[in-house]
Amino acid sequence: MDLLASGWTTAGPAVPFGATLVSPIDIEQRIRLAAAAGFSGFGLAHADLLAIKQTIGYSALRLMLADHGLVHIEVETLGDWFARDERRAHADQVRRDLLEAAEALSARHIKAEGDQVHTDWPLERMVDDFRLLAAQADGVGARIAFEPMPFGNVRTPDEALRLVQLADHPALGICLDLWHVERSAVDIGDLARLPASAIAAVELNDGSAEAVGTMLEDTLHRRRLCGDGAFDTTGFIRAIRATGWDGPWGVEILSDEHRARDVTESIPAVYETTMAAFARA
Repeated sequence: MDLLASGWTTAGPAVPFGATLVSPIDIEQRIRLAAAAGFSGFGLAHADLLAIKQTIGYSALRLMLADHGLVHIEVETLGDWFARDERRAHADQVRRDLLEAAEALSARHIKAEGDQVHTDWPLERMVDDFRLLAAQADGVGARIAFEPMPFGNVRTPDEALRLVQLADHPALGICLDLWHVERSAVDIGDLARLPASAIAAVELNDGSAEAVGTMLEDTLHRRRLCGDGAFDTTGFIRAIRATGWDGPWGVEILSDEHRARDVTESIPAVYETTMAAFARA
């Protein structure tokens, strides 16, 4: 069983959208702890990638990952790639950064998301840009893993599948994150009907039966380790297996509790609880 530690899973106290975007944990320590715990994949967020590029560089990072047996590499996250307003200039720079990192690290996929501002943005207006993004990712040997989110304009796996099918490019796929699936009130059993070819990434986690605070607050601050919440992790694992998925299983834990723990404890705990979830499935 290949597990991939997402960028936020190993980032210590770093917080998405917070004052501390770059992880204060030395990248060599993060990699070493992930490998020692049992992970065979590793993810990195945009801010960390830029910091690494400006310090040790991507060549050294690639060697470090390979030396520790971390062969499944993920880079994230690209938003606003479809925008027609002032957001686009920044998004294009992030796109260039992530494509560069993906090529340098031989990443398997680049995570992307939909519109979090104009949630009524029609899919049809995104298709051409999505196809272009796919071609660019394909050019560096990666896929685009599009993540539907309940607070965005593409909310469910079925909506994401429609976008992927409309754009019709082999480098496109869906990122199925259990938190987003649960909070979208999707029937987890229905995921088994998704074509494996349309899945680019899978992410495990757990959470409370109901969101605490806003959806954004819940996803960033209150995710739980697998088995510590009310999510149907067993049903999710079984449904994804039924699709024929044979790629690595990502684990994305974002919570205040997780960030407060020392990484020497938190990273092994993520691996152990996730493997226990597979044992139950």
